[in-house]
Amino acid sequence: MRERVFDLLLWLLLCVPVLLKSDPNDGGSWFQVAVGVVVLAGCVAVSRRWPLVPLAATVAVSLPATLELFTPSYSLALIAFGYLAGRRQEHTRAALWLFGAIAVTGLALTWATRTSLGQWFTLLLALALAVVAPWLIGRYVRQYDRLVRSGWDLADRMEREQAAAADRERLRERSRIAGDMHDSLGHDLALIAIRAGALEVSPELGPDQQRAAGELRRAAADATARLRDIIGVLREEDEAAPTSPPGETVEELTSRARASGLAVTLVTTPVPTLPGMSGLALHRVVQEGLTNAAKHAPGSAVSVAVVQDATEVRAEVISGPGTPTDSRSGSGAGPGSGSGASKSSGSGGKGLVGLDERVRLAGGTLTHRPTEDGGFALTAVLPRKAPAPLPAAPTSARELDRARREVRKDLARAIWIPLALLAALGLLMAGVALWTQSQSYLEPDDYARMRLGQSLTSITESTDDWPEHPLDAAPHVAPPEPAGMDECRYYRSTLLAAIPVYRLCFVDGHLAAKAEVP
Repeated sequence: MRERVFDLLLWLLLCVPVLLKSDPNDGGSWFQVAVGVVVLAGCVAVSRRWPLVPLAATVAVSLPATLELFTPSYSLALIAFGYLAGRRQEHTRAALWLFGAIAVTGLALTWATRTSLGQWFTLLLALALAVVAPWLIGRYVRQYDRLVRSGWDLADRMEREQAAAADRERLRERSRIAGDMHDSLGHDLALIAIRAGALEVSPELGPDQQRAAGELRRAAADATARLRDIIGVLREEDEAAPTSPPGETVEELTSRARASGLAVTLVTTPVPTLPGMSGLALHRVVQEGLTNAAKHAPGSAVSVAVVQDATEVRAEVISGPGTPTDSRSGSGAGPGSGSGASKSSGSGGKGLVGLDERVRLAGGTLTHRPTEDGGFALTAVLPRKAPAPLPAAPTSARELDRARREVRKDLARAIWIPLALLAALGLLMAGVALWTQSQSYLEPDDYARMRLGQSLTSITESTDDWPEHPLDAAPHVAPPEPAGMDECRYYRSTLLAAIPVYRLCFVDGHLAAKAEVP
């Protein structure tokens, strides 16, 4: 509705000059008024869908009135439709073709009607000021509005993305907490199962106590399995590792495992301290290796070695084949279960998959393999200092910067294109003026050879480069022409100056007087 009201008001405004300047009282006719009103109504009606059509139609009704294009009736329409074309047209190529076609059409009409080229220069000036300049202003306003809209759209999208990122981060943090809970509780439950297994086979306890210890061991194994299943639901395939390392050192971890009954030997002391993700990954590699040994090779000796050089740290956890305790164990410790690799695969390998992701995020590599004696080796190579990733520029910021550059370019075009057109028009006018002056230039030597009484025919035949045509009128400083002359012609005596000029007066086609007008 608002667009229709705007179009109606625009049409009424553009009709005012037509009604004032084309009526019979101002040299026009009511037919011209009717044509102008109808044409403007059609132009306004199609201006939103085809922005260049109204501009071309207005030029078409202006040129028959005057070759100078800038008419009192349609000058306001030219400016308005030029601005609207720049404001509504998406691409610029069609507009540039239209401007070129207007200039060429004006030149063709100038030659066809044999009028002065000055009118064509006036047409070019009117085209630059009344059409091209408003069109450039419209282009600038269009780009500026696009920048403003892009800014609001990007701000809205960034708010939505920020809210979504916050939600994802909360879920990811919960998943990390659940994963760390699984890792720490699973390790503790494995140690409890080891202690219960040792009590189950202890000769110092009676049958009832041994049976209770066995039930405790199986309950710990079942709790570990249920914890793995529950936490597995919360884990994401692409979950990131926790960003803060545990407070427990590798020495404390191995000491706690040794106190629980696991035969752990720490080959390297002291263990180097790594910062950030590398330190977390080192702790998790040793913890996972001890947990796997406790679950899948109970009773085996475990060796933990951490070796460092200038750029990286190599951690290796090697467990033996293990000693079976009870074929009824739900932990997988039984006949044929000595290989840690097979049991790790049987449990789904989720611990090793998550550990591999954590080591990779720290910039290292993880490998695991069975040993020759049926045991299992877990090896990780970690950098001493992981390279910090460079933050990438947000897509929204890049789009906003691109929109700003487009607006600056359009503003520069709105300034330099009219200036370039005016400069080109000035050079063209200067060249045409110089060419026109050369067509009315009479050589001083030819003027000196002329004799009174010579016919015009003999003068033109005896002159090698006779001017194409004389000046249109006498200079305003020229003295009165001699009496009794049929005609007097004026020719330039220099190319770059308006005066002095040569005056040749003829009677019956013969030279009757000649003079140099200062």
